[in-house]
Amino acid sequence: MNGISPLWGICPFNKIKDNLIACRAKSRLPENAKTVIVACFPYLLEDSQYKNRNISKYAVVTDYHNVALARLEKAADKLRTLYPENKFSAFADNSPIPEVRAACAAGLGVRGINTLLITKKYGSYVFIGEIVTDLEIKSTDNKTNACIGCKKCIDACPARAVSETDFDEKGCLSAVTQKKGELTAEEEDLMKKCGCVWGCDICQDVCPMNADAAKTEIEEFLSSPVSCISKGCELDGRAYEWRGRNVIERNIKIQQK
Repeated sequence: MNGISPLWGICPFNKIKDNLIACRAKSRLPENAKTVIVACFPYLLEDSQYKNRNISKYAVVTDYHNVALARLEKAADKLRTLYPENKFSAFADNSPIPEVRAACAAGLGVRGINTLLITKKYGSYVFIGEIVTDLEIKSTDNKTNACIGCKKCIDACPARAVSETDFDEKGCLSAVTQKKGELTAEEEDLMKKCGCVWGCDICQDVCPMNADAAKTEIEEFLSSPVSCISKGCELDGRAYEWRGRNVIERNIKIQQK
C-alpha cells in the first residue's frame, strides 16, 4: 500500500463481520472474506489554505471519494495480479465496513467521543477507505493510546450532539447543513452562529489530540483547495456536489441574512 496511502493496516474480517452496514455495496464483498486492508487518507492543509473558510476542512479539498477509490483500485489491481485466485473489492464511504471500528482494529488509531477516528500522526483529519479480500493476511493489530477523554468536544459542540454515551447524527451541525428543504429557525440560527455553509469542524478543532496533526502529503488534495464558496460556485468534483445546488445556495442565503 506504500504510495497509495501514507497510513494503512490490516484488520481480520471476523472482527467486524457482525457489525456490517446494510447498503447496496455489501453485495460486492468477496465470498468468504478474510481480511480488510484499511487505508487512511490525511487531508489537513496549511493554515494559509483556509483563508475566509466557510466550509468544513474536509470539503476544502477535492472530493475524497474519487481520490481514495482511484488509489484503492490501483492497489487492488496490483494485488489481483499478485494473487489471481483471490478477490479484492475497494470501498470508500459507501461501504458495508464500519470504517472507524475496522481502523481501530487495524491499530491505526482510536475512536474519539465524537465517534471519529483519531490517528497518532494525522489526528482525526483523515478519510478512511478499505480493500476487502478473501486472502488471509496477518493482522496489524497494534496497541494505540486511547482517546484522552478530556470532553472538550462535548463542551464545544454548538448543537449538543456529542455526549459521553451517544452521538446525535441528525442533530449534528454538519448533518443540518446537508438537510434538504427548509430548515427550522433554530437550525438557521445555529448555522449563522457558527458561520458555516457546509459541514462543521468544531469538535475536531478543539481536540487536543489534533494539536500537532501532520499535514497531508497527498498531491490531489494539495492542488485542489477551495476554502470559501458563494452563490453560483462550481460544484463538480467537490464533496458537496452530491447534495445539489439548492441546498448549498440555501445555506449561503442563510449566512447572508
